[in-house]
Amino acid sequence: MKRIFAVLLALMLVSGCGGKAPESAMYTREGLDLNYIDRIAVLPFENLTDNQYAARRVRDIALTEIMASGKFEVVDKGIVDSVLQEMTLSKAESLDAPLLKILGKRLRVKALLTGTINNIQGGSGRGAMRYPEISLTLHLIDTETAQVLWRSTAYRNGYSLLNRLFDLDPRDEFEVTLELLQEMVASIPK
Repeated sequence: MKRIFAVLLALMLVSGCGGKAPESAMYTREGLDLNYIDRIAVLPFENLTDNQYAARRVRDIALTEIMASGKFEVVDKGIVDSVLQEMTLSKAESLDAPLLKILGKRLRVKALLTGTINNIQGGSGRGAMRYPEISLTLHLIDTETAQVLWRSTAYRNGYSLLNRLFDLDPRDEFEVTLELLQEMVASIPK
């Protein structure tokens, strides 16, 4: 019995105890120093999924993660949404350089964080096991120059070989989203 356990443990360590490895791509402007940015606003996220509440839910988690990281002060989302409404900007409307400058001045920020939910599924699966999947893209944009300072696209799922071997429940959608956003926010170079 000890040998079987040792073999299973060795297999899990070699395989990394997971299914598909996390996938991500990141861009950071060369020579970037974000110390001039002390406060940002997080705009409503674009939602490319069928889940009508995904963008609001993921934006809320992103706001919390950015505040928890201590990298930036964050303008309250109610204020951001109010300014967008006053300016009659729709969520899907693309922001050009003049609009970015106006938003930056109105919100008193030097950068805006935008996001896109590329995919979110609550129950993809392998065999009988179902697990959540999410992929996101985040952009940090300078309000004066309209340049993308930082961009990250990443994917995460709740699948785990360990959970499958021991018939444990997979991580839920919230846990997977939180883990993904923690990793993405940590990659902002500040």
